[in-house]
Amino acid sequence: MTTNRTKTILATLAVIAIVSTVTVASMQTSQDKAFGQQVPVSFTTSEKTITVTGTATTSISPDIVTLQFGVDTEAKTAQDAISENSQAMDSVITAVTGLGITKDEISTASFNIYPVYNYSIPDPMTGIQKTILTGYKASNTLLIKTTNLSLTGKIIDSAVGAGANRVDDISFSLSPAKQQSTQNDLLSNAVVDAKSKAEKALAPLGEKIIGVKSVSLSDFNVPPPRPVYYAGAMAAPSVAKDTQIFSSNQDVTTTADVIFLIGDQ
Repeated sequence: MTTNRTKTILATLAVIAIVSTVTVASMQTSQDKAFGQQVPVSFTTSEKTITVTGTATTSISPDIVTLQFGVDTEAKTAQDAISENSQAMDSVITAVTGLGITKDEISTASFNIYPVYNYSIPDPMTGIQKTILTGYKASNTLLIKTTNLSLTGKIIDSAVGAGANRVDDISFSLSPAKQQSTQNDLLSNAVVDAKSKAEKALAPLGEKIIGVKSVSLSDFNVPPPRPVYYAGAMAAPSVAKDTQIFSSNQDVTTTADVIFLIGDQ
């Protein structure tokens, strides 16, 4: 009985050993196949490039003028200050529209009303300073934006003559349409300038341009509106004379960063 049991145990162990061997071999084969599939394939490139910045600048005349002037009035009451201000501003608007300025070119930049105080000298005994309300001041600022640059001087004269007692700002700028047209021309010129610089740099090296890898265009650099200061609003010249306002050309610039592919000549 013991001998038969021993034989049975040995047979079972032999079967387990065979199954384990087959399983391990199968796993090793699978791993070998997996490693074989994961072998990376690498590619190498020898791309040669040159990066150049091209610049284009032009001087153009502005086609928009912006004028800002206003009317300041003072009165005992706020209502009187507003009423007097409105009458004066109505006269100003009538005067400038009579020159051909349309209502679409006119807008209100600001309107304010605030109290006016008189600060007395401090009492020598108590040191107390009295604050006395003397009235109210209304301030109305008008903005005119037009493409009729030839009317600039006449607009100022007419506004001041009709009651405007402040000329805050006069500036010249480019219209969106003119900006776009100028930008299109400058971008093309900037790219051409970049190519020319690259060719000049590569010639002594025995290299040449064989393609373009990338182009990066900069924002259009438009200078801010150029102000013209007017100091004659409060003056009362004895002889009437047209105010002369002259605009000047503005320099605008753009750049283009180009990466060229290069090769032997």
